[in-house]
Amino acid sequence: MADPDVDVVEVDGERVAAAEASRYLLLHKPSGYVTTLRDPQGRPIVTDLVRVPERLYPAGRLDADVEGALVLTNDGALTHRLLHPRYGLPRVYDAEVAGRVGAGDLARWRAGVELDDGWARPLAVEIVASGTARSRITLTFAEGRKHEVKRYCEALGHRVLRLKRTAFGPIALGDLAPGQYRDLTAREVSALRAAVTGPSPCTSSER
Repeated sequence: MADPDVDVVEVDGERVAAAEASRYLLLHKPSGYVTTLRDPQGRPIVTDLVRVPERLYPAGRLDADVEGALVLTNDGALTHRLLHPRYGLPRVYDAEVAGRVGAGDLARWRAGVELDDGWARPLAVEIVASGTARSRITLTFAEGRKHEVKRYCEALGHRVLRLKRTAFGPIALGDLAPGQYRDLTAREVSALRAAVTGPSPCTSSER
């Protein structure tokens, strides 16, 4: 047993640093930022927005032109489970698309489409506003495939004009402003862990 505040632990003369405490943040990622830790194009990265002593990593990705809920943490084991497709962690998106999407189109939107990397079907689709030139809908997906929401909408004939992730699993963005972040509560961290514990709620046969 060692007390990190008092004891010094060495191996072959090299000091062993105490394990860093886990930290969990929710960031409202603004459009224009990338979720990689470095960008060869020189675009701003999400970790530039977070002023904390710990080195945190995004749990998943959002395209540069997409804004919304992004969890950052140094808990690698939890991140791995959150992103593993077997757990089907739901992601909720608010999408503004070109053209009219009316109530009569919902069955087609909920039925699913074949994309170039396989079948895709949202867990839920709801219309928020419907207009002639543009419509606003919410879509819930569980796989987190690359550009999945954009490709899904385009496959149905509607280009995405603006996209925002409003929830990542049990963590809702709420009224957090773009560029702002906050620590997750103990209850939220427990909810994240519970969401990726045990067998997956969806199997390939159900897709």
